[in-house]
Amino acid sequence: MKITIIGATGFVGPDVVKEALARGHQVTALSRSGKNLPSDPQLTVVTGDIHDSAWLSGVLKGQDAVISAYNPGWAESDLFEKFTRGSQQILQAVKSSGVKRILVVGGAGSLEVAPGVELVDTEAFPANIKPGALGARALRNQLQAEEQALEWTYLSPAAFLEPGPRTGQFRLGTTSLLHIRQQFTVAY
Repeated sequence: MKITIIGATGFVGPDVVKEALARGHQVTALSRSGKNLPSDPQLTVVTGDIHDSAWLSGVLKGQDAVISAYNPGWAESDLFEKFTRGSQQILQAVKSSGVKRILVVGGAGSLEVAPGVELVDTEAFPANIKPGALGARALRNQLQAEEQALEWTYLSPAAFLEPGPRTGQFRLGTTSLLHIRQQFTVAY
């Protein structure tokens, strides 16, 4: 399978690249820097700006799936606006490229901690990353409410993502087998 991973050098992206390669996929790793990616004959590294829709659409053309681990950076000013604008650019480029399958790596902020209460809406949620979490939730809401052209999946990782060994053991937070047009969560 040919997979493009957007945000391949960010916090989540390198592990996604590593896992996709370990599973034998042909991977295109897309990032602003292209730094710190492994050397692998199945890996193509592409650097560029996701806000250039025509360029991004061209990079994605011919791929079987896109994994977006996009995040403009937690320390960015106007984080909500930048996250939202970048996410819209990615969705537009995926559609115009002809790729149907996209997995969005969102955040834990949109997971419920009590019925009807999402983590991002609690007092304990860190203020410095809240704008990004709100942007990720807005994207999830948009996908759920409107997106029928793409076979999307929205992954909410556990609240605490930390480096560690790959164990192959985890829990899923839904019972749907393929998770098409749904949000799901996974954690150890």
